[in-house]
Amino acid sequence: MRIMLTVAQAGFWGGLTIALGLIFTGLKTEAEPTMARTPTVLSRTVQPASLPMLDQSVLQQINQYRASRKLPPLRLDSRITAQARAHSQAMAERSVPFGHDGFQQRVQAIARVIPYRQAAENVAYNQGYSDPAQQAVQGWLKSSGHRQNIEGLFDLTGIGIAQNVKGEYYFTQIFIRRR
Repeated sequence: MRIMLTVAQAGFWGGLTIALGLIFTGLKTEAEPTMARTPTVLSRTVQPASLPMLDQSVLQQINQYRASRKLPPLRLDSRITAQARAHSQAMAERSVPFGHDGFQQRVQAIARVIPYRQAAENVAYNQGYSDPAQQAVQGWLKSSGHRQNIEGLFDLTGIGIAQNVKGEYYFTQIFIRRR
């Protein structure tokens, strides 16, 4: 069983910072560059009916955590979700490497419909867990960079999850703070 996570942030000035890439294997954590994986080209991804339930599970867990920190809940926005879902799909299909490639373009697409002050993104993938959403959220919460995004002064979010034919789940959560 394996989990991989990375985080990105951008402010309204357009700067991008990729803060961290980690692989969690069991209880042991080891750092590894996100580009170290050799991608395998897959012909299609699987979109089981349970993926929207996983999206909702991630949102619920994130908002429960925010409530425990006395932070307001994030509101799911379908326009942001569309960008997150497309990125997860592209990672699952291996048309982009796992990570934040295209983050600025996703934020720019969102900015056309939602004026924003700040944006951030968490991504993860895992395989072999009975509750892949819980594993992704727990991994994010154990990482200071991901947790910083989760605890940030954001008000909107979009969550996209895709699963490929190998059974790997890819998660993208985009955070937006409106102007």
